[in-house]
This record gives sequence, structure tokens and C-alpha cells, in this order.
Amino acid sequence: MKALTLIFVVLIALLQYPLWLGKGSWLRVWDLNRQISEQQEKNNTLNARNETLNAEVLDLKSGRAAVEERARSELGMIKQDEVFYQVIDQSATSTNISTASTAKPTEKK
Repeated sequence: MKALTLIFVVLIALLQYPLWLGKGSWLRVWDLNRQISEQQEKNNTLNARNETLNAEVLDLKSGRAAVEERARSELGMIKQDEVFYQVIDQSATSTNISTASTAKPTEKK
């Protein structure tokens, strides 16, 4: 009777091995599900970025307002008959003046 019990225990252990440690084991399935979830999150963020880029491209193709905004902000362009005002920060100019006054003049020979 003990031999029959031992045979059954060994048989059950052999049947359980592929379930826990084999090629299609629960641990591997759990790991693959985790990797799929991570990749889906990455895909969702990239899809959101793509949608905003597509909207920007469509806006640039169809409307002049986006092109004008880009020209003003990135290239510093202004419209014809428009007055351009430049505001200079006083703290930035005072630090530039103080560093310029402490610099040694170069001598020419």
C-alpha cells in the first residue's frame, strides 16, 4: 500500500511539473501578462503623442494661424506695418555690465 501511495505522489509531482516550471507554466504566463501590460501603457502614451502631432500637422496644413504663430515664436518674425517692442530685463543687463567691467582688456601689439 505504501508503494502504491508513493507511486501516486511521484505521478502527481510529474504531472504538476509542467504546470509550475515548464514551457507554458503559470509563472511564465504571469510574466508575459506583465510585459503585455507595460507595452500597452507605452503604446497608449505614444498614441496620445501621435494624435497631438497629427492634430498639429493638420492645423499647419489647413490654417494660417498656426504657421503665423510658429513664425512669430520660433523665428521672431513680425507682420508688415507692425511695431516690434523688445523688453529688456534690468537684472540680466546689470549682471552683463558688471562682468564686462571686471574683464581685462586685451592688448594689441
